[in-house]
Amino acid sequence: MPGEDGPGLIEDYALIGDQRGSALVRRDGSIDWLCLRRFDSDAVLARLLGTSEHGFWQLAPAQLASASSVPVPVRQYVGDTMVLETEWVTETGTVLVTDFMVPGSEAPQVVRIMTGVRGEVAMRTLLRTRPGYGGDVPRLDRADERHVAIDLDEDGGRLWVDAAVPFQTNGGDIHATFVVSEGETVALTLAWWEGIDTPAPQPAPDALLKHTLDHWNAWVARCTYVGPDREDVVRSLLALAALIYAPTGAIVAAPTTSLPEEIGGIRNWDYRYSWLRDGALAVAALARCGYLPEALAWIDWMVRSCASAPGRRQIMYRIDGEADLREQVLPHLPGYEGSAPVRIGNGAASQLQIDVYGEVADTLHEVALAVPDAAPGIAVVIVELATELETLWHEPDMGVWEIRGPRRPFTHSKVMAWATLDRAVQAIERRWATGPLERWRALRETIHGEVCEKGYDSERNTFVQYYGARELDASLLHALLTGFLPADDKRVIGTIEAVQRELGTDGGLLLRYRTEGECAGVDGLPGDEAHFLICTGWLAECLALIGRADEAQAVLDHLLSLRNDVGLLAEEYAPRARRQLGNYPQAFSHLAHIRAALEIGSATADGEHAVVLAAEPAGTAS
Repeated sequence: MPGEDGPGLIEDYALIGDQRGSALVRRDGSIDWLCLRRFDSDAVLARLLGTSEHGFWQLAPAQLASASSVPVPVRQYVGDTMVLETEWVTETGTVLVTDFMVPGSEAPQVVRIMTGVRGEVAMRTLLRTRPGYGGDVPRLDRADERHVAIDLDEDGGRLWVDAAVPFQTNGGDIHATFVVSEGETVALTLAWWEGIDTPAPQPAPDALLKHTLDHWNAWVARCTYVGPDREDVVRSLLALAALIYAPTGAIVAAPTTSLPEEIGGIRNWDYRYSWLRDGALAVAALARCGYLPEALAWIDWMVRSCASAPGRRQIMYRIDGEADLREQVLPHLPGYEGSAPVRIGNGAASQLQIDVYGEVADTLHEVALAVPDAAPGIAVVIVELATELETLWHEPDMGVWEIRGPRRPFTHSKVMAWATLDRAVQAIERRWATGPLERWRALRETIHGEVCEKGYDSERNTFVQYYGARELDASLLHALLTGFLPADDKRVIGTIEAVQRELGTDGGLLLRYRTEGECAGVDGLPGDEAHFLICTGWLAECLALIGRADEAQAVLDHLLSLRNDVGLLAEEYAPRARRQLGNYPQAFSHLAHIRAALEIGSATADGEHAVVLAAEPAGTAS
């Protein structure tokens, strides 16, 4: 268990964000991770990856620091928003703390409002900002009785604290103890401003709260999903929305770095960037629920980002489209529960991952079908992807899991190469674009035949991880959702059952692949990992695809049971330890929930598979 000085369990945190940056708020009222002004900015609060010396912002009843037992607060998001409410009930009274970040504000900021509900409650706050991912003790300049400036080296900006209560400063800390009485409201804000020496005027906190609630309520009002468990689906949609970088349309994989896949292990990566694959899958989930403007914005970001660095496109970019993601280690941070190293940047950006072409082409095709006016422009991009892939598809690659070992001819990658050609052929057949139709039809058939010959184990009736292997890989489930083979093909059913049997646990949790025994080192990394939650979503989706809707629902229900109290999922789950692991919250996990829910709802309503990621299967002769 984590110590008092360190971070909480990953599932102890709630996310607040403004579609530019984000913060993680622990159950006890401590913000232990904060990136202002962007997701990929240097964290100014970083206890999540170290100790209290690396920065946090505690706000809670004062008795929390002295009492041996304090009631666990009750927290929830306000309706269908990303505004967090935490209710503290003490012996002397009740106080409600409302935490949020303000979308579209000129000053990216965190706002914390305390409202007295009953009696009076003594509150204590301690803000310890540590710029440079917890590495720097900043200089504090007190402007007046309620404002403090905190100097930053990054971006030429400053942080400004606005405290409506008497406070003291000590070194790099700002702290205060005060009483909130029934009916009283007290607010604290931490805002980033660029190039100013005096605090800028801002709207009152209650106006900022109303603006933020209106923003999220208006966003949810656009949701077109009306199927079962709509409230749960909306919560996952909001998690995805909070990962959108609104100025460019990019979508980050997660708002954190280096939360480990194994406690004490080295599988710790920076996910605060926009993968083409992750973004495409998230966009598909959003588009199916009515969020086509977000889909088009992401496509525009993707096109501009890939054009910024001519040649073979990268598999990920920064949220502003920059291509430099050089990986570095931060030695001053001990890592989450000692899981080092802590990394920023991501060396996988330069890898060859052939599957990315398929995920992007697949989503582009789906959006083109939904927005006919945009189809010709989108189809041009699909043709560009197919043109680039034509010279790459046969090469071994690092695959969907971006291994750091030898390249291999991964079966999933080859199926996604097939999908790229298939969507390009369909775009040309629909007269959205022009291209070498017959050549690509023939290449599509060639890839299909090769996969069925080299990536399939006829004795076990299952596709395998890579050509000639016996090992399985949960990404095969995703490959089967492309229309590569009909749902009733014995190879489809056999692969789903084999993955479920050999990589799964009771309830449908799946490993990506085996990392122990003879399989150790397949990904070029030591150690182990937990069960990847997107794989459980794929399993539910595949079971619905082959007509096993009840079983699919049971798997999805188990996935949802792993969420924390505010409906969030990390990248992985460790059944024995009964805890979430990996970066958090994870777009993959939430989009998998959405896709599975849509698939199951469609199958249940129509008695057969109806929600399809792609068009009808093509090129399936073999």
